[in-house]
Amino acid sequence: MSRQVVHTEKGPKAIGPYSQAIVAQGSFIFVSGQIGILPDTGEFADTTVEGQAKQALNNIKAILEAGGSGLKNVVKTTVLLHRIEDFAALNAIYATFFTENPPARATFGGLDLPKGALVEIECVALIEN
Repeated sequence: MSRQVVHTEKGPKAIGPYSQAIVAQGSFIFVSGQIGILPDTGEFADTTVEGQAKQALNNIKAILEAGGSGLKNVVKTTVLLHRIEDFAALNAIYATFFTENPPARATFGGLDLPKGALVEIECVALIEN
């Protein structure tokens, strides 16, 4: 069984003891939860859920690409919201990243997230062969 750690400077540094992503058996990449922080500063890209969701998804995109995948290969996401009331706002941004055949998804709300984030998103994707 093979396991490869993925790290890219195009994604934010981990703020805890975890990898940005892991490629398993060369077929799947598991991306750790991403919040809406800028990779170069570690500061939030925006104070709104829309801005943070957009940045979190851009971070995921960069990490997936560094691991040999991309957004079109995402099969499952998990979204964590600080306020479930932001569900519609999140969906508006999310739909611009997954325009056709979106991945399976679970969304949870009412959570305290790292650094006071408004949204956190993780995913599992296939690796392109």
